Amino acid sequence: MSKALKIGYARVSTQDQNLDLQINALKKEGCDRIFEEKASGGQRDRPELERALDMIREDDTLVVWKLDRLARSTRIVIDTIEKLKAKNAHFHSITEKIDTSTAMGKFFYTVMGALGELEKSLIIERTQAGLAAAKAKGKLLGRPVEVSIDKLQDARALLKDPDRTVKQAAKTLRIAPSTLYRHMKSYGGREGFVQEKPIEAPDKKNIKP
Repeated sequence: MSKALKIGYARVSTQDQNLDLQINALKKEGCDRIFEEKASGGQRDRPELERALDMIREDDTLVVWKLDRLARSTRIVIDTIEKLKAKNAHFHSITEKIDTSTAMGKFFYTVMGALGELEKSLIIERTQAGLAAAKAKGKLLGRPVEVSIDKLQDARALLKDPDRTVKQAAKTLRIAPSTLYRHMKSYGGREGFVQEKPIEAPDKKNIKP
């Protein structure tokens, strides 16, 4: 059986910032490989993070100097943790002393999973509240002709749950299933749609609802 690896990930937000502090800490932690990135923490398209995640196998550990170096977006943190958990890999943040290979550290996975479920519930509640407000104002509640980026992002979050069907997600968001299927097709189907690629405005992909 091959040795479990520690894969380091260091990130700063701008090109003029220095990565030395993080890299030194990751080397001291014994990382076998370190991926370096200069990109905003809220940016989803981060090639070096994707390379690090692609390299990780079962029992390997993704190591960061600090949790906000992984991402400043809660959604990105949750999605990254879910990817590691699906691979039976671990996560370690040096500063916060988070280590999911330990009994206490496994609680972090539980919290992240709960936050993911909370986000999905909030999406549903927000959609229902919007429909109720529209109904109260006497607006027609037919399906919208256009699908916004926000609604596509909500659909992506809902469809990360493998037990939720496309029809169920479409119904929750008041999108015609056929419309959602067409958008998903442009990303290579459901599997491609739920990946962490930036969602573009529908008109950029020449998709008609």
